[in-house]
Amino acid sequence: MRTLDISVVVCVYTEDRWEDILAAVDSVRAQSRPALETLLVVDHNQVLLDRLSKEYKETEEVRVLANAGPRGLSAGRNTGIAASYGDVIAFLDDDAVAERDWLRHFAEGYEDPLVMAVGGRTMPIWASGRRPAWFPEEFDWVVGCTYKGLPPGRVQVRNVLGGNASFRRSAFDAAGGFATGIGRDGDKRPLGCEETELCIRLTRARPDAVLLIDDRAVIHHRVPEAREHFAYFRTRTYAEGLSKALVARSVGADKGLESERRYTTRVLPAGVARGLRDALLARPGGAGRAAAIVTGVVTAAGGYVLGSVRARRGGATFSVVQIEGAKP
Repeated sequence: MRTLDISVVVCVYTEDRWEDILAAVDSVRAQSRPALETLLVVDHNQVLLDRLSKEYKETEEVRVLANAGPRGLSAGRNTGIAASYGDVIAFLDDDAVAERDWLRHFAEGYEDPLVMAVGGRTMPIWASGRRPAWFPEEFDWVVGCTYKGLPPGRVQVRNVLGGNASFRRSAFDAAGGFATGIGRDGDKRPLGCEETELCIRLTRARPDAVLLIDDRAVIHHRVPEAREHFAYFRTRTYAEGLSKALVARSVGADKGLESERRYTTRVLPAGVARGLRDALLARPGGAGRAAAIVTGVVTAAGGYVLGSVRARRGGATFSVVQIEGAKP
């Protein structure tokens, strides 16, 4: 079997993350299984584009390019896909670093020709040095990390998580690119779910497609101090509800909320029970974690209801573009 080439796309948007961006690129260049190339896609920031172009002007395996679409993460990823040459395109957050065998574990998943996507495990690096006592592991997705409740090992899933994921190029040929209008747009409300919508759309276009998460493919993701506070937790869970409403509009509530039903009926009640038990045993943060889980469910549900109403009234729109890739 021919060895697959892997391109890595890192979408960036602010100079505030300059050192993080350099660290992300360094972690890709240090992989035990080398990437074909690293593409830095700059989201409508000319100063950052010029600075990165100068930084990597002598580095052949790193390419810097401007987001060719509307502002936002989805369009940036689509730009990277279209410009890449790899058989597989991997995505790494601009404030994360990958462990040395990250791409090797991704590549192993694609030995099965039916595998269209492989994701990994994302571990938080808390700015304060430790997890806030009140912050439940079941909600680590709030800070872009793998959350308690996902199955361990290499397992088949409905969708991968966008900040630590890879897709076979043919997946985009079958399903199109990331939908704009769902995910993040610079510093605006922290929306998400664009990778969920894409994965569901992919399995509809290719019913035989297999999507995996391999928890050996590890990255470490920085959590800034501002995201360690309860106010951000509420904002992010509310935004997730808005995003889920758009996903349900695109692919239907049955598929759009399939995994979430198990999460809310099994994983979260168990988390509340653990928090209350810890509170009774006078362990730090138990009551806070239980309260945070309940609050997260309520705010996400509120966002979903409002998002559904807006979608029905035509107040929320998104679009899917076909990717015309650089690789023949």
